[in-house]
Amino acid sequence: MTRDLPPFGTDRRSLLGAMGATLFLAGCNSTSTGGSFAGGLVDTGPAQTPSGDVIGTGSVKVALVLPKSAGGQSATIATQLRNAAELALKDFPGADVQILVKDDQGTTEGGQAAASQAIAEGAQLIIGPLNAVAARGAAGPARQAAVPVVTFTTDASVATRGVYLIGFLPATDVERIVGYAAAQNRRSMAAIVPDDAYGLVVEAAFREQTAKAGVRAMAVERYKGDPVDMQTKAAAIAKLGAQIDSVFVPDAAANAAQVVQAMTSAGLDRTRVKVLGSGRWNDPAAFASPALTGGWFPGADPAGIDGFRSRYRQSFANADPGPLAVLGYEAVFLAAGLVRNAGARPFRDDVLLSRNGFLGVTGLFRFKTDGTCERGLAVFEIGTGSARPISPAPKQFAAGT
Repeated sequence: MTRDLPPFGTDRRSLLGAMGATLFLAGCNSTSTGGSFAGGLVDTGPAQTPSGDVIGTGSVKVALVLPKSAGGQSATIATQLRNAAELALKDFPGADVQILVKDDQGTTEGGQAAASQAIAEGAQLIIGPLNAVAARGAAGPARQAAVPVVTFTTDASVATRGVYLIGFLPATDVERIVGYAAAQNRRSMAAIVPDDAYGLVVEAAFREQTAKAGVRAMAVERYKGDPVDMQTKAAAIAKLGAQIDSVFVPDAAANAAQVVQAMTSAGLDRTRVKVLGSGRWNDPAAFASPALTGGWFPGADPAGIDGFRSRYRQSFANADPGPLAVLGYEAVFLAAGLVRNAGARPFRDDVLLSRNGFLGVTGLFRFKTDGTCERGLAVFEIGTGSARPISPAPKQFAAGT
């Protein structure tokens, strides 16, 4: 059973209406494939009285595990995620959810302690932690108690049955942009990637996705941070000449622009070779770069995210939410909607692993049995100072996938 569904709107009424549609989507053609989480919670005895920071007064307890005392950028992001959770409950009147905010200190031990405390207080779902280190700590007690985890880290090594990544994964970016380019008859690609952990992930995904799409991967070059190495590797790609019709440059705006400029200076024909990017290009700095003009990149439909940002600023003294805050909002809103619509034990496997997935402020997404997250992304083309959608984000996953 499928149907087109609207994204979350910008007011409470449309948010609630969309959430009902979202959970309708999750309920159709859902499947449970068994496993330790399929039966629901392990009985751990009477729950303790919640302690510390609590949001909401509902009967279903959900933990929000964050690096509140970690300091630096992590603590800032933790505050934004906590604010986003509060906003999600504000936008979902009557939500039967109580959020238990726990501090993981940004460590493995802290994640383990925070999850254990939340479970002892009756948490049926853990949202967070932010980083992979703490997520590994939280996963132990969560698995023992059969409590699922929805974490913000994009480190796929953390993902497993019962530990689900809600963020935007590099491999999803690669799948979307390579698939779209192939559909536009771009059949001979090269890639030039940063020589770091992110680069290794996107390179592996690039090789896998070009093979799946029937595209020739002519070369992959890795560059370090120094300009000389970057120019050398860019020149090596440019020398491929007519052998390629597209080149994948999945770096942040400033570096991507330097790489593309270096390839152009070395003779790359931009009138014939299409430059492809990743979600890292979804940045005003990329839109303002002449070197990246005409390039394609994948990203979420901005409408729902822009609405969230506007409401966040209105609620928190014009503070600007960071890019991860919307995921905190989406996770809490999803939890509240599942509690309302998914029946007893709303976070069981057959609900969280619905084949049809969920439609939230960031667009269409679903959790896979390996713990990773699959997303429906749009494709954008960079113009002068902006980016326009050239392929819309899907509103439902393909039948049979």
